[in-house]
Amino acid sequence: MLGSMANRLAGETSPYLLQHADNPVDWWPWGPAAFAEAARRGVPVLLSVGYAACHWCHVMAHESFEDDPTASFLNERFVSIKVDREERPDVDSVYMEVTQAMTGQGGWPMTVFLTPTGAPFYAGTYFPKDPRHGMGSFRQVLAAVFDAWTNRRSEVEESGVDIVRRLSAVNPVPVASSAAEATITRELLDRAVEGLRGSYDQVDAGFGRAPKFPPAMVLELLLRHWARTDDEAVLAMVEATCARMARGGMYDQLGGGFARYSVDATWTVPHFEKMLYDNAQLLRVYLHLWRATGSPLAERIARETATFLLTDLRSAEGGFTSALDADARPPEPVDGAGPGADRAGHASGPRVYPVEGASYVWTPAQLVEALGPEDGGWAADVFGVTTAGTFEEGASVLQLAVDPADPERYARVRSGLGAARAKRPQPARDDKVVAAWNGLAIAALAEAGALLDEPAWVDAARGAATLLSEVHLIDGRLRRASRDGRVGIHAGVLEDYGDVAEGFLALHQVTGEEEWLTRSGELLGVVLTHFRSGDGGFFDTADDAEALVRRPRDPTDGATPSGASAAAGALLTYSALTGSFEHRDAAESALGVVAPLLARGPRFAGWAGAVGEALVAGPAEVAVVGRPDLERLARLGTAPGAVVVTAGPLTRDRPEPAVYVCRGFVCERPATTAQEVRAQLGVRRPE
Repeated sequence: MLGSMANRLAGETSPYLLQHADNPVDWWPWGPAAFAEAARRGVPVLLSVGYAACHWCHVMAHESFEDDPTASFLNERFVSIKVDREERPDVDSVYMEVTQAMTGQGGWPMTVFLTPTGAPFYAGTYFPKDPRHGMGSFRQVLAAVFDAWTNRRSEVEESGVDIVRRLSAVNPVPVASSAAEATITRELLDRAVEGLRGSYDQVDAGFGRAPKFPPAMVLELLLRHWARTDDEAVLAMVEATCARMARGGMYDQLGGGFARYSVDATWTVPHFEKMLYDNAQLLRVYLHLWRATGSPLAERIARETATFLLTDLRSAEGGFTSALDADARPPEPVDGAGPGADRAGHASGPRVYPVEGASYVWTPAQLVEALGPEDGGWAADVFGVTTAGTFEEGASVLQLAVDPADPERYARVRSGLGAARAKRPQPARDDKVVAAWNGLAIAALAEAGALLDEPAWVDAARGAATLLSEVHLIDGRLRRASRDGRVGIHAGVLEDYGDVAEGFLALHQVTGEEEWLTRSGELLGVVLTHFRSGDGGFFDTADDAEALVRRPRDPTDGATPSGASAAAGALLTYSALTGSFEHRDAAESALGVVAPLLARGPRFAGWAGAVGEALVAGPAEVAVVGRPDLERLARLGTAPGAVVVTAGPLTRDRPEPAVYVCRGFVCERPATTAQEVRAQLGVRRPE
């Protein structure tokens, strides 16, 4: 290894950056100092973007960034910047747009070469150490880029300027083709659902083909659409997709929680990383499916997913950490700091690298070893473990096609396998706390705790909200991430404000504590002051944020709701709770900007559609006054986006015990019987 000192990343809070702190590459964190150094030396910038749970990021790190000759080449000819995309989604968004435009695809690790002014001139994703599959090696790419920089610098710099000019000329928000397409209406939402029907997989459920990602936001849209239209075919799409995801390999049949996605169309083999944002959103989806239908499967998955969040992702400070890695590192000899050890503390000799899925897959023989021949054979049948295997080297990912007829034996076997798995190498945890994703978790746990009578989940939601308020809020502005109770330096982006406000509003509705309503109003005040664009929508970064080569503005849902949709949803909910016309108008304007995307690509605007369904439904404003016997029934209503409170502005000046339901500034007669509550709020299931 080169030298014995950690590089500049050693003082960072990001677990991903810290994974590279002992690389021989002389990494810089993103910032003006790195670009000033590139300008001083007259060299190009290598920008490498990834995240802690990314399998191929680890592969490229082991192959290239831990390789001394490659590191020497980089250190002599480049300034190398490492970025955690989860801490800096703005940087990731801008340069991912470039990478996709230049290569036709994107993903992580993302590798972009920049001029010292930040202008991109060449981009790609993963580059192997040695040439293969038609790809040049990373060293070949570095040599070619440096040759171009050395011998054709003016051409390279002009190319970078041209790319920035072209990037700035592209409007990231689709333009409406008609006035009807620029307004959220029932007809537009109906068209969006018709578009989703066209991409629905009639064989394996879900949308599109492989790889398949959990479509949480689309499922929320469909559930709300069904509540409005009673279209049973729409509900059937939700039920089938939720069942296939829950019974396939993407769901952890032993520990609960969902993996990032399925690599195949049948939901069999996952990409094993588990993300907070997926599990928070899916907890809410399964909760809402149970609320609508009473499905025992949906209730079980909601409960297990909530337990996974609290058991595996909760931090000591009360927040929720970001992810569990896709990989687990097998044990290797460590001799402390003795002679021959590298600076990571590993014994000299061949490094033992992490293995994807090492914690999760089984062979029939391993089941027998863990459980004995009888239970091992039974478990193989129950979980679909065969000698041929569904994963690599004859191993299988556990699936549960049907619930076992013997639940007691199933519980015993599941417990035994869980104990055996605990002795295996475990995936690392990305233990940073991201504001937006904690907002999603707060909303899900607060609502699930209220509906499933689990007050500990509400307490956990309150604990995370308290951490965000006390650690992430600095002078009224959100910071993006913290770790071990220490807040990072990076400013919150629009999704942070929208999702945290949504979480606080959900917590207010469940607890009646007005501080969460007040704080959400303060966050939304920042949104309206610092994030607005001239067309009624929003930028993803504040007007006083660090200037990049382009101010990012992505209206599409990715793994999480877009910032614009998240903000619109929180603005609409706040309006319903307070009667604020300003916040409702802002929500409606923001949805109007996103409406063309909902019409043309509803798979990528699911949360905008879900918020749109709430908008056209009112949403219902429900105040439960002096009738605790009717509160739970009111919360079981399926009216899209309904707010339900027992304290706060909606309950004032209503002295008579009743459930008060209003929509669009028009109130129905106070409900005093279960039958009236059911009729006014669309409670579908027996209780």
